[in-house]
Amino acid sequence: MRKIIIAGNWKMNMLFTEAEDFLFELSDNLEEKNLNSVEVVICPPSVYLELSSDIADDSKFFIGAQNVNDNSNGAYTGEISVAMLDSMDIPYCIIGHSERRKYYAESDEVINAKLKKLHENEIVPIFCIGETLTQREQNITKDIILSQLNGGLKDVEIEDNVIIAYEPVWAIGTGKTATPAQAQEIHALIREWLEENYSKDVSGNTPILYGGSMNPENVKELLIQPDIDGGLIGGAALDVSKFSSMVATAVEL
Repeated sequence: MRKIIIAGNWKMNMLFTEAEDFLFELSDNLEEKNLNSVEVVICPPSVYLELSSDIADDSKFFIGAQNVNDNSNGAYTGEISVAMLDSMDIPYCIIGHSERRKYYAESDEVINAKLKKLHENEIVPIFCIGETLTQREQNITKDIILSQLNGGLKDVEIEDNVIIAYEPVWAIGTGKTATPAQAQEIHALIREWLEENYSKDVSGNTPILYGGSMNPENVKELLIQPDIDGGLIGGAALDVSKFSSMVATAVEL
């Protein structure tokens, strides 16, 4: 049975003391919870990875990076290599987020290269895919999803080493959310693609998260869908009370 994964993506938010306070409070909130069926991940800005990792060592949550470079090392000012993440024992890393695709023109080829680098160092990628509002209105959502799956996972072997996050771009930071039925439809499509291109076991074991404005009010109705295995959460992950509440809901399911 797949675990529920509740992952918080802080993006470019939180000052140092805010991050520290959040992580210690989250640690306290999770201390008495039975998380056997739920995995909690926090993805802070890279400057806080060491702080976050140190606190996570004595807590019930894990740490992920928000991005990584597809080169092993070299003259890439401001970038972070997979080896750097590995040297800090960071277990997860987001790749392919819609904001990276939009603002930094990251292609499926670049995302595919990042994913392979992460696998070389046994770091689990949280691989994001999703359509824009224009693409949804043009009724090409499924074409976009399948294209991103084919491009991002080209020549990639999957066992238990990939998490996929479906993020309808039109629902990120807008307060809009895909209905549970809309989200489930795309999650089922992704799972069907995994079975067709890998195996039934891979399809059944790969977590698929929903990444479009999940919050305490809609988390339960999304998580009870058969193919939604958690959330990659943005805005609600910046409030420790809201985020903890969503973890608690997941634990109760």
